[in-house]
Order: sequence, then structure tokens, then C-alpha cells
Amino acid sequence: MLGNYLVGLREGLEASLVVVILVAYLVKSGRAQLLPRIWGGVALAIGVSLGFGALLTFGPRGLTFEAQEFIGGTLSIIAVGFVTWMIFWMARSARGLSGELRGQIDKAADGGRMALVLVALLAVGREGLETALFIWAATQAAATGAGSTTAPLIGAALGIVTAVLLGFLIYRGALKLNFGKFFAWTGGFLILVAAGVLSYGVHDLQEARFLPGLHDLAFDVSGTIDPSSWIGTLLKGTLNFSPATTWLEAAVWVLYVIPVMFLFLRTIRRTPPPRTASTAPKPASTTSQGASA
Repeated sequence: MLGNYLVGLREGLEASLVVVILVAYLVKSGRAQLLPRIWGGVALAIGVSLGFGALLTFGPRGLTFEAQEFIGGTLSIIAVGFVTWMIFWMARSARGLSGELRGQIDKAADGGRMALVLVALLAVGREGLETALFIWAATQAAATGAGSTTAPLIGAALGIVTAVLLGFLIYRGALKLNFGKFFAWTGGFLILVAAGVLSYGVHDLQEARFLPGLHDLAFDVSGTIDPSSWIGTLLKGTLNFSPATTWLEAAVWVLYVIPVMFLFLRTIRRTPPPRTASTAPKPASTTSQGASA
């Protein structure tokens, strides 16, 4: 549940920051009348994300067991790819995110009526689709273990609610968040979460008979860590740890974590840290007003 909470929190905070920047810039630049287009794009993005989640949940039903496992394993691996890209993108782009979005707003405001809707839809929808795919993969993993299938959904929902609250406080100027440290710590933990989802995806492909080695176990600690115990549930819910792990699952986990963690740590060390900031709208400077007069 903790891992899914962090997924919801991180993705939700990214989407919230995007919305905060869009809204604050429109208000600050005197174009508040365009705000309904932003909210329309946000609502459309939420609807598309929910529809995508429903398609993932109900689409594979009625297929053979092997077909369901193949689809589940493939989508889990795709989800890991998206989350990995998101972790690195935010580590590199957090500092220049505000300026990039403001440039997009200026172009969209001068364009057609639907341009701002499209900006909000793409910016927020990307986070929503990534979240839906990753949480679906986590839910499928919980369904095969002793954990509850509702726990990933509850964890993600709580994370998104927390992110929306943080975004509101940032907009109001009541909260200043060190985005560099936040994305560094959550990024490092999410790499471990993603490695567990990747390992689970490989296991699905083994059960679908697409990959070999389903019965070649690297270790089996089921006698020590009962999957139904509190520690087994905790490890499953946070890291997708399986007490009985095949050699291929273990190899994939190690081959993902070591290089990705190394590259991530190198990226955050080289990237200048973003300022601790509040994105509340500020009045236009007197200097610029005088110059325009």
C-alpha cells in the first residue's frame, strides 16, 4: 500500500504542479477568463484515465488463463518503462518545468479555442495514464498473493488526495516544498517498487509459458516468511516481494535496480536542484508596468 501511495502522491503532485502553474500564470498574466478551458482539459484527462483503468480491469476477462497472464505481464513491463521514464524526466526537468509550461500557454492562448484544453489534457492525462497502468499492475500482483486487491487502489487514492491538497497549499502560498529532495527520495524508492512490478511481470510471462523457468527457483523462504503474515503482506504491498522467486525474476530485479539506481543517483547529482518554491500568483512588477506605460 505504501508503494502505491507514493505512486499516487508523486504522479498526483506532478499533475497538481502542472495545474497550479497553468492556473497561476493565467491569473498573473490577466487571462483568468481562459481558466474554464484549463479545467475542461483537466476534467477530460481524468475521464480518459478512468476509462483506461476500466478497460484494463474488464478488458482481459473471458480470455484463457495464459492469454490473461501474457497481457498482464506485458502491461506490467510497459508500466515499469513509463514509471522509469517519469522518474528520470522529473529529475531532469523539475527546475525548468514552470518556464516550459508558460511557453506552451502563450502559444495556446494565441491559437484556437481548444488549444489550452489540449495543453491541460496532455499535461495531466500523461500522469493519469501512467498512474492507471502502474496501479493496475500492482492490483494484479496483489490478486495473486495474500494481499487485498483494494489496498493498492486505496493507497493510490490517498496519495492523489494528498497531492491535490499539497498543490492547493502551494498555490495559496501556504506551503514551500523542496522539490529536489522530494523527487530524489521518492524516485529512489519507486525504483525499488518498479523492480518488484517488473519481476512480477516476468513471472506472469512465465505462467503464460512465454518465458521459461517457472519452476526453477532461486530461493523459497515461504517457510520463514508466510505470505499471509504481516511482514509478508508488507513486503508484497510495498516491493511486490515473492517468498518463492524464480532465477529469471531475481536476475531481472538485480539487472534493473543496479543500473537504474546508479543512473538516477548520477542524474540528481548533476542536475541543479530546483528552488524551494511556492507557485502562488504574484502581482506584476512595477518596473514592467512603468516600462509598458
